Amino acid sequence: MPEAIRLGMLTPSSNTVLEPATAALLAATPHVTAHFQRLRVLSITLEGGSTGQFDPAPMVAAAELLADAKVHALCWNGTSGSWLGAAADRAVCAAITGQTGLPCTTATLALHDALRALGARRIGLVTPYLGSVQAAILDNLRAEGFAPAGERHLEDPGNFSFAEHSPALVEHMVREVAAEGCDAIAIHCTNFRGLDAAARVTSVPVLDSVAVALWGAMRAAGADPGQVPALGPLAQLR
Repeated sequence: MPEAIRLGMLTPSSNTVLEPATAALLAATPHVTAHFQRLRVLSITLEGGSTGQFDPAPMVAAAELLADAKVHALCWNGTSGSWLGAAADRAVCAAITGQTGLPCTTATLALHDALRALGARRIGLVTPYLGSVQAAILDNLRAEGFAPAGERHLEDPGNFSFAEHSPALVEHMVREVAAEGCDAIAIHCTNFRGLDAAARVTSVPVLDSVAVALWGAMRAAGADPGQVPALGPLAQLR
């Protein structure tokens, strides 16, 4: 039996996709387990009340509870760093590691790592977000050295409602972006049903944020993502 790998996932409170999707990805690898702790996230806008949901203090408090389970790494399994900026996610990770001593990553930092591992520069983006949030994400991709290509979004302030959009709609959005040409497509929202599209659209690498966060958490734990074959092409990236 391979050595157990326990991954701690900091989870938005109104997210209903992340946990079952992660469990599905890990179904064939019982020695890798994900453990979840929720923190309050109710809407996604650029207004002060919404951005305050992602302050480090509640993240650290949630991380301390997960640390009690002796997890090997922690992941903020939300995408706030994509619009607040990667520096915000790095600050959260530093605060969490400083308090718990555990390595930490985020869905957004893992996305950047995966795109670089792929050698992808022109990035398509599919989300359910408001246009203002989408614009901030595109600006931050540019700041990280990527060139945004096609994009689709749904003008949904979420967060619970993101899960109500069908996998078929997500796939349609992804196919539209793929047709415009890019090196890779990011489906960047962990409460959006993107795993089917990532598996079914093969003309370009499609990175679903739930899968990317799991990949990043495995790497943060010092584990080979190839132990999780359900990650598909991500399993081959180091």
